[in-house]
Amino acid sequence: MHHDRWNDGWNGGSGIWMALMMVAFVAVIAWVIVSISRRNSRPIPLAETASAASGRPSPQAILAERLARGEIEPEEYNTRLSVLLAAPPIPPH
Repeated sequence: MHHDRWNDGWNGGSGIWMALMMVAFVAVIAWVIVSISRRNSRPIPLAETASAASGRPSPQAILAERLARGEIEPEEYNTRLSVLLAAPPIPPH
């Protein structure tokens, strides 16, 4: 029996595998795009962004450390935190 170049003995089965692989490839690309967009969609407060760029801890982190060390009471922490969140960030020097 003579097989020509286009008949590899799979009887067209390779076309099904190619279609399944293409669907899987498109699904992976869609998953990557959705994952990246979800990760980038959460807002980052400006104070955290500026402090992260300068390598210093954010004012909120410093305030939380002071509360953890017992230097300030929870009421004072909440008051100061609300002031920090309401005030526009001060640009670094």
